[in-house]
Amino acid sequence: MSLFSSAAKPAAVAGCAFTLLAGLALAGCAVGPDYRRPDAPSADRYTAQPLPASTATAKAAGGDAQRFLQGRDVPARWWTTFGNAELTRRVTTALEHSPTVASAQAALRQAQENANAARGGLFPSLDAGAGATRQKQSAAQSVGPGGRGPFTVYNASVSIGYTLDLFGGVRRGIEAQLALADYQRAQLDTTYLTLAANVVTASLQEASLREQLRATEHILDIQGKSLKIARQQQQIGSKSLSDTLAVRSQVAATEATLPPLRAQLAATRNQLATYLGTTPAQLELSPLTLDAIGLPRDIPVSLPSGLVEQRPDIRAASAQLHAASAQVGVATAAMLPQITLSGSAGSQVLRAGDLFSAGTGAWSLGLGLTQPLFHGGELLHKKRAAQAGLDKAVADWQQTVLVAFQNVADALQALQYDAEGLAAQAAAEDAASQQLALVERQFQLGSTGYLNLLDAQRSYQQARIALIQARVARLADTAALYAALGGGWRSDTLAAGQKP
Repeated sequence: MSLFSSAAKPAAVAGCAFTLLAGLALAGCAVGPDYRRPDAPSADRYTAQPLPASTATAKAAGGDAQRFLQGRDVPARWWTTFGNAELTRRVTTALEHSPTVASAQAALRQAQENANAARGGLFPSLDAGAGATRQKQSAAQSVGPGGRGPFTVYNASVSIGYTLDLFGGVRRGIEAQLALADYQRAQLDTTYLTLAANVVTASLQEASLREQLRATEHILDIQGKSLKIARQQQQIGSKSLSDTLAVRSQVAATEATLPPLRAQLAATRNQLATYLGTTPAQLELSPLTLDAIGLPRDIPVSLPSGLVEQRPDIRAASAQLHAASAQVGVATAAMLPQITLSGSAGSQVLRAGDLFSAGTGAWSLGLGLTQPLFHGGELLHKKRAAQAGLDKAVADWQQTVLVAFQNVADALQALQYDAEGLAAQAAAEDAASQQLALVERQFQLGSTGYLNLLDAQRSYQQARIALIQARVARLADTAALYAALGGGWRSDTLAAGQKP
């Protein structure tokens, strides 16, 4: 049986129709500023001086020239340009298993659901209710001799309510929630980009520390042989005890550099375990050497005008600016008249079996107008706070853009200077290697002393380690440039189910 009586149906239908028509008629009005992103800097390049066509070259592993490809976009899977399968596997594992990614994904889903919930304010609310009330009336309330109770009142009804969005406050609220969802989407992209860059950088650091350990152990082996010769010569009386102690002191000094290097290597591996979403005890890594990591030769450099579209932190700042703009409209609409429409229809009886019987129906229609008059300045100050929030968001956006341009300029200039530094370190390492070989021959022939040999060994050790660090710096700064340009990663452009 229908909940509505025949008399109630036309009124309810008319009320619903009026509500929807009124809402449609007023849908075009919205207070507050319409969002407009500020203009990006009009610069046509990132650095003070135009970029060269390519960097310098060096006569060393990883010394190839890098070409700057102006106007090209960074590939989404930029880490694959290093040409190392293990490095790619590590990044992919991190993106699939890191809790930071799962957290960012959940935050995005939460923001999207909040935006979907906010859309409900555009539609009428419809509720059904049923209940029973036990009550007793006083003699003054009683109409008839038997009506004082106690008795039970049964009721069942449906009610509809709608607040006309006269000035667009609801729509501005939805706009703000959608902007916050865009912010979380940009934050997810930031998480992807930062995590990939961290894995690449930590992997390069791990490979560098391994190379430095090998170089130090090689020098220690050479010094061990020198110490053996010194002891033999001391036994036959050709050298003094002080000479032997000098060599032993150098050996001890070199040995003392090994524990810090091993500690750094262990800490780097532990950090990689966290990035990859596992514990240090469960971490499984294949060996990664610098010789197996290729230096990308072609470096895409996006146009400055496109940086604001690519950098996820700039897109996040834009979304926050959009939300702040919408909040001004929300605060403004709260100060203006509010019109609500309401209606209900149902049945109310003294016996449950009589519900929906003829003559038990009841209905109501209502129209309400509320104009805030005095709230102790609350609404005015909330509007001013929203306007201040908008000013802050504009300034934050501008600062984010400036920092982004600085990051790109720093990385581009670092690549140029890295190439020059690698060339200088390669020349220094080659000279130190030749000098050490010459001094070793002279020492074996007895034409030079221990101090000269120790100095040559120390110089070679320092030059070898500096060369390793220069090679890693070039690779790491290449990754830093990819990250500064936004990494090419956009989660909203991927097909459903596609993995990074």
